[in-house]
Amino acid sequence: VRRVPLRRMKSLRQRLQEQGLLESYLEQHPYNLAAKYFPGIAVEPLENYMDDEYFGTISIGTPPQEFTVVFDTGSSNLWVPSVFCSSPACSNHNRFNPAESSTFLSTNDTLFIAYGTGSMTGVLGYDTVNVAGIDVRNQIFGLAETEPGDFFYYTPFDGILGLAFPSIASSGATPVFDNMMMENLVDRHLFSVYLSRDSQGGSFVLFGAIDPYYTTQGISWIPLSAETYWQITMESVSISGAPVACSSGCQAIVDTGTTLLAVPIRALQSLLSRLGASSSGEISCEAARNLPDLIFHIHGKEFPVPSRAYVLRSNGYCTLGLQGMDVPTEEGELWILGDVFIREYYVIFDRANNKVGLSRLP
Repeated sequence: VRRVPLRRMKSLRQRLQEQGLLESYLEQHPYNLAAKYFPGIAVEPLENYMDDEYFGTISIGTPPQEFTVVFDTGSSNLWVPSVFCSSPACSNHNRFNPAESSTFLSTNDTLFIAYGTGSMTGVLGYDTVNVAGIDVRNQIFGLAETEPGDFFYYTPFDGILGLAFPSIASSGATPVFDNMMMENLVDRHLFSVYLSRDSQGGSFVLFGAIDPYYTTQGISWIPLSAETYWQITMESVSISGAPVACSSGCQAIVDTGTTLLAVPIRALQSLLSRLGASSSGEISCEAARNLPDLIFHIHGKEFPVPSRAYVLRSNGYCTLGLQGMDVPTEEGELWILGDVFIREYYVIFDRANNKVGLSRLP
């Protein structure tokens, strides 16, 4: 079974909050979600992973060295900390030691990924990467030598495994799934993702197959509008039958590495007022119970996200799982359909046909 179980753990935001460090973190790191989505610039803001809660395990090398990673459909590189890294952030995470792997091949190529607040620099190497029991031989990956900011120290994951297209990979590195396809290690050129609601277990990424248990409602196939991220065209967003945003069409990226729904600033303001929330997204939990579905109109079909999915409850407070972001694209404004959306649908990422499949979960 080519399945990586994903564990749901406390997010970086929750961990910082518990340590009393959240406010100083947010002051030092002005949050710019948009930085991740400027194609051509290898920018991968760490803050994008602030709220991530789903992590899986992979191993690298012979014998295998284990790492906890974010499976991120919004980026394309694989990197983990290495023993060459002396940043405080590396000290409490698993670090890859090439000297202990008989299959490691070094290169002189460097990897540089800019974050909102500093950069991850490292070298590229090749080794066997094991994902879901699949051995991907001679996989290129980044060995981090410096990691930005002391706050990386608190992240629940070691590294990131990108599942987007080769066209946005830093240093031209071939993504893991591309090698799986080229080496015929998967039955079908697709992978699928299930993210459980609440704290239930059972979340997974499945490589090379669609699990029929999760597609009983049928699959809606949506063609990609760009082969960079998993990007699609959205016709509009409505509430109770009335369009509230994206009324002349817009672009959307289905991104497992972003937790919330990221929305253009103007659209965010009209959504917040339409839903009766404050400008920071706060709403009384009483009022939140009666909020309507957000309906995403995509490829001629309606994809509802109910309030139980987009209202986040924490310590007796309720906020909307929406965040503002402005990224101009040639095709119009850009939305990010993060985990708030993905938890409602079993999502199939089909590389053979360049489509995204959505199947509504009961």
